Amino acid sequence: YIKFAKGNAYVSAYVGPVAIDPDAQLGAVYRVDTASLMITGKCTVGYQPDELEIVGEYIYVANSGGYRVPKYDYTVSVVEMYGMTQVEKIPVGINLHRIEADKYGKLWVTSRGNYGSVRSKMFVLERENKFSHKMVVTDTLDIPCSEMCIQGDSLYFYSVEWNNQEERNNITYGIIDVRTRELLTDHFITDGTEDDIEIPYGINVNPANGDIYVTDAKNYVSSGALHCYSREGKKKWSVRAGDIPAHMVFLFKK
Repeated sequence: YIKFAKGNAYVSAYVGPVAIDPDAQLGAVYRVDTASLMITGKCTVGYQPDELEIVGEYIYVANSGGYRVPKYDYTVSVVEMYGMTQVEKIPVGINLHRIEADKYGKLWVTSRGNYGSVRSKMFVLERENKFSHKMVVTDTLDIPCSEMCIQGDSLYFYSVEWNNQEERNNITYGIIDVRTRELLTDHFITDGTEDDIEIPYGINVNPANGDIYVTDAKNYVSSGALHCYSREGKKKWSVRAGDIPAHMVFLFKK
């Protein structure tokens, strides 16, 4: 994953081979100067770090340890961005994945669980006080989440969770109010067209008009699709995309 701040790109990396290995090496976050494209710093963090977020002068990294199964990592690393040093590890939950900050300074962190007895869920982290970089878990939401996007006071998410008993994926599309932490809906697509999506693989919300975009990976080997929905959850259009479309960004031209 990658995040940008003050002329630099911060990139998380597993560092070691992608293979099941209980003795896998620790991952890292690299700092890349966006002008020279040179690596200017590196900080060792937890095992198989995934998404990262920047709040103030600190980088918060969701460590998964996903390839150390069953010895998953369960921490969020806190990295001081100027010195590129890890100053703390916050215990959160096993097999962490996504991490996003809302406009109130809270961090929303997702756990994949162990795909069996421990289900996917979400955690809310807040600063111990306004002068500290240290964050603590202040809430746990038993809501599975595969990907999320925060726009204003709303956290949009979808979940693709495998059900062993039914031998199929359970897919939900929800919205959480980041102020109250209340699940407002688990079906933000309101016209029934969610059946057109085989495997959701990316989500974003247009800050200009509230349109919701969801990508579809389909069968992972053929062309995917991008679907657009109004803020009311009605489908507006779909377009063919490349294989496994995942991320998107908005460019606004004057």
